[in-house]
Amino acid sequence: MSKLVTIEDQIAKLAKSVQAFMRCIVSLNEELFLQKFNDWAPRDILAHLIGWNRYVIEGGKELLRGELPFYDIDPGDNYSKVNAVLIREYSSTVKEELLTDLRQSTRDLKEFLRSVDPISWDRDHGVRHAGLTITVKNTMDELIADYDHHREQIERYTSAV
Repeated sequence: MSKLVTIEDQIAKLAKSVQAFMRCIVSLNEELFLQKFNDWAPRDILAHLIGWNRYVIEGGKELLRGELPFYDIDPGDNYSKVNAVLIREYSSTVKEELLTDLRQSTRDLKEFLRSVDPISWDRDHGVRHAGLTITVKNTMDELIADYDHHREQIERYTSAV
């Protein structure tokens, strides 16, 4: 029998992925931090993740009310419209400033997750997107995977230059 994943388990996974991502960003010199590859620079990826931490808080509240999260209404191809807004909104090119924003948005996200009733966290509230049931838990699963994916992308790119 598999172990039930709790909110605290998921928060621990988030913390681990955020820390690994932050170590990757900290290791970059300014040139690599600002250099674009695959249309985004590591700076852009950092802005994207700060924004998604905050979006998941608001979207999670909407999910719990049985509403489709605002970012799923017209996201564009691969969330291109949503991500373009985030890259403009978090426009700083100062690494430490953005890392401070990431730390704060992660704290806020953890606080939100801890406020969610454990019964509601993985419950089907009737919200569907692209034919899939959307819950706070599986939204968080995707965000955690995004941290790992982007860290691996940056590591592959920087090891090749």
